[in-house]
Amino acid sequence: MTVLSASAKAARSNVVLAENIKWGYLNPLRGDKSPGAAELWGDRSKNVATGMLVNFKQGFSSPPHIHNISYRGIVIDGLLHNDDPAAKEMWMPQGSFWTQPAGENHITAASGQSNLIYLEIDSGPYLVKPSAESFDNGQSPLNIHYGNLTWLNASDATFMEVAKGAKITPLWGSSEQGQLGGALLKLSAGFNGTLQVDAQEFRAVVIKGSVKYESSESRDIQQLSTGSYFDSVGKFKHNVALSKESLIYIRTNGRYRLTHN
Repeated sequence: MTVLSASAKAARSNVVLAENIKWGYLNPLRGDKSPGAAELWGDRSKNVATGMLVNFKQGFSSPPHIHNISYRGIVIDGLLHNDDPAAKEMWMPQGSFWTQPAGENHITAASGQSNLIYLEIDSGPYLVKPSAESFDNGQSPLNIHYGNLTWLNASDATFMEVAKGAKITPLWGSSEQGQLGGALLKLSAGFNGTLQVDAQEFRAVVIKGSVKYESSESRDIQQLSTGSYFDSVGKFKHNVALSKESLIYIRTNGRYRLTHN
């Protein structure tokens, strides 16, 4: 059997605009007491990797609970706290990152007037279970306040090419070709460039700012607000331009370079 490389497969891409997203409940059994949820890709009810948006009302605080699977979270808007029920509140602002291990007892709370996160799982289904069923899966939780992120510029990021006016911070996984990993890309105001990708999986979510986007496939220009999403398979070019500083989360198992237009 011949396995095609990403570049040998037919290239394709997809865009999801935040304003077109259809919302449901993260925990349907709790109805309107549950945070809202909307999938950008995947299906959280099945045993597949999934990326979704979750919104919380101001003052939301969950009861202690666990999940059957581990997840990652990035704050898009508002202030989020996610930790052991006895932990002192640490409010994480936009751009903050955390991981929640499967089986670990915790609460999630929101303090902003509006609160939105990107939540990602590598397998499903995503379930909420009582604290009494907690277990140790060998992982440790991680909470990184945005102010504690370490940024790499063009001369520091040896694992990829980063154009001037951009910085990157690896968040999880690997930057090796064929291995999944996630990173946060910071683009300065006025940046205009191209993400050149060669990957079987490339997914991107706008975490901060507004991005004028054009793909090498459609050539249609679209304005991507926070929470919007784009992806591609194979060799692809994503053109991005912005008027103010923006953050883009990237999940991929391939190589990509960021160059100026």
